[in-house]
Amino acid sequence: MAQHINYSEQLDEDLVTLVQQGNKSAFDFLVLKYQQRIIQLVNSYIKDPVEAQDVAQEAFIKAYRALGGFRGDAAFYTWLYRIAINTAKNYNLARARRSGSSEVDVQEAEAIENAPQLQGLDSPERLLLTQEIMDTIKTALADLPEEMRVAIELREFDGMSYEEIALAMDCPVGTVRSRIFRARAAIDTLINPLL
Repeated sequence: MAQHINYSEQLDEDLVTLVQQGNKSAFDFLVLKYQQRIIQLVNSYIKDPVEAQDVAQEAFIKAYRALGGFRGDAAFYTWLYRIAINTAKNYNLARARRSGSSEVDVQEAEAIENAPQLQGLDSPERLLLTQEIMDTIKTALADLPEEMRVAIELREFDGMSYEEIALAMDCPVGTVRSRIFRARAAIDTLINPLL
């Protein structure tokens, strides 16, 4: 008689052990558990949603192939984050080599224009100011060095702790704190005149 396992009650470490023992269903559950977060992470590097999904899928494939060597030094999710970030960076490098040009992303601009936080504001002046603040934040983030941008996005958008970010970025916690502090200061400098 086949034993039914309730994967939703399993810890990540237990699921990883099951995968390492040959249980593919356990990995399917890990994919379901983390796919939206990984897609969002990859989307911060790759603005085309279809391409981002492909790269996220590639990250999961890489993780599955490398899972045999996973020792549990970091949490599974942190380890997966690292793989996803590296896969996205490699994709962008390969694309830059192929095209050699930068593109204006219309979908990205529309996403900001249609952001839920901008809906329902009463006055056109307030809407314009909110849009200007959003554009300024977006520009400030884009202008940050990659290490600072990734650190603040993981903290502010993904809600990761400093320790989790340090593991994901493979650097000391103090370095993460410094990067986030400097990123916030750079963004504040641009936003304060608008407020």
